[in-house]
Amino acid sequence: MKPIRFMLSIVLMSLTTLAFTQSTAQKSNAPKTDAQKSFDQLKNLAGSWEGVVKTVPTQPGMDGVRMQVSLRVTSRGNALMHEMTTAGAPDDPITMVYLDGDRLLLTHYCDAGNRPRLVAKTSPDGKTVEFDFLDVAGSTQYGHMHHALFTTIDANHHTEEWTFMQGDKPVQAHFDLQRAK
Repeated sequence: MKPIRFMLSIVLMSLTTLAFTQSTAQKSNAPKTDAQKSFDQLKNLAGSWEGVVKTVPTQPGMDGVRMQVSLRVTSRGNALMHEMTTAGAPDDPITMVYLDGDRLLLTHYCDAGNRPRLVAKTSPDGKTVEFDFLDVAGSTQYGHMHHALFTTIDANHHTEEWTFMQGDKPVQAHFDLQRAK
């Protein structure tokens, strides 16, 4: 009985490996959607970044502050984790970017205690990925992230613009980021 279980385990592992290999091959042979192209562009930003934030209207304690941004490809290339930190902050907001069928989505795990989802649209030049509000899980009592814009300048420079809604009033934060050495 044990030899049959052992052989069955090997057959199942082989089939799983074959299915994964075929799935990967099909993905690489299919023409890329705009969402996939945008996701690939954002994954090229993986690494450590730093820069100063500019807010409109000016937010005391945030405007002019030096920020660090970490972008890391994870989940076998299926997600991009964006983490923003600043000195003296107890923790940091996390954002995940991922493909959902033919859409590129962003889920922001906000320090306001909610999780807005934003959906991407690309620019004709391919250097800009813009995310617009789709929906939110959790309370918006303390506001919510409503918009994000990533613009690739070159391999060592990109900008990010984030719009946070406090009620019906937007607060914009612009990050001019350089790759950390």
